[in-house]
Amino acid sequence: MGQRTPLYDLHVAMGAKLVDFGGWDMPLHYGSQVEEHHQVRGDCGVFDVSHMTVVDVHGSEAHAWLRGLLANDLDSLDEPGKALYSAMLNERGGVIDALMIYRLADGFRLVLNAVTRKKVLAWLYQHQPAGAVEVRERSELSIFAAQGPNAREKVAQLLGQPRAELIHRLLPFRAEAEADWFIARTGYTGEDGLEIMLPAEQAVGLFNELVGAGIAPIGLGARDTLRLEAGMNLYGQDLDEQHSPWVSNLAGSVALEPRGRPFVGRAALEAELAQGPASRLVGLVLEERGVLRAHQVVRVAGVGEGEITSGSFSPTLNKSIALARVPAATAERAEVEIRGRWLPVRVVKPTFVRHGKILV
Repeated sequence: MGQRTPLYDLHVAMGAKLVDFGGWDMPLHYGSQVEEHHQVRGDCGVFDVSHMTVVDVHGSEAHAWLRGLLANDLDSLDEPGKALYSAMLNERGGVIDALMIYRLADGFRLVLNAVTRKKVLAWLYQHQPAGAVEVRERSELSIFAAQGPNAREKVAQLLGQPRAELIHRLLPFRAEAEADWFIARTGYTGEDGLEIMLPAEQAVGLFNELVGAGIAPIGLGARDTLRLEAGMNLYGQDLDEQHSPWVSNLAGSVALEPRGRPFVGRAALEAELAQGPASRLVGLVLEERGVLRAHQVVRVAGVGEGEITSGSFSPTLNKSIALARVPAATAERAEVEIRGRWLPVRVVKPTFVRHGKILV
């Protein structure tokens, strides 16, 4: 038996198929993964993502400390409510985690991937300066993600006036606190939406209200195909401690300017950039029948070989798509080995769908 979110019994009552995900018993789907995928792309749905980890950082040295620990530059968070996506690196430039960080009125909030919780917390405590920084895991909080083109409007209609007004004025990559809730306009699907952090004892009541208002519950299966279509990485597959942001399509999570800012992993990143990264993360589209899966070999004529990191059938494109780490010189065509056959694939920018629009 794995760890369980406060909604475990409710997931069971709703008929969810439960699976292990990073040590947590989580809903894969509530009947049809494909229908749930289309529900989010066309309307809206709600995910229980309480398996993710919230960490608050306070103290007089919090800003300076995190600015040296994260690859992106916290100076861009120049006012409370701003959000930033950043890699956290080891000394070799490998990705310990890719996380969201929010500026609070009196500190910062980090939201970590579920599978990286132990090592990231250990890394934070290992580097924590004595007395000047407080690191507090907020295990008493639950997290919901309401995603889809109609998500913000439907959630706002359900909530009271202060929270509805907050949702209506919230800009992308911004967050605000309202009483004991923290509402962010962020997500992991390529659609507009919200992520709501709230006390765990309120989780069941809110989830029931959302579902009762017609916001369908969505499992991890659709979450995976939605994020893959959006070209968003999954930790442990598309990024890990053996690969840098340069070869994981995460250059946007790194800020090398200003040049005088030291951060963990910077020297390794600069050395790799000067030499020229040997590989890159691209998108693949399979034009023939078949399914692209992680670890399938990618062959590029006259260049070399690579490997699929994430692959699945795309309900929006009605084709199989994948993310793959391939030689840097890879152009527009490649082949993938599927059950002993080499099938042609198109190489594309690794964003297939964004805000409901097909981009490849």
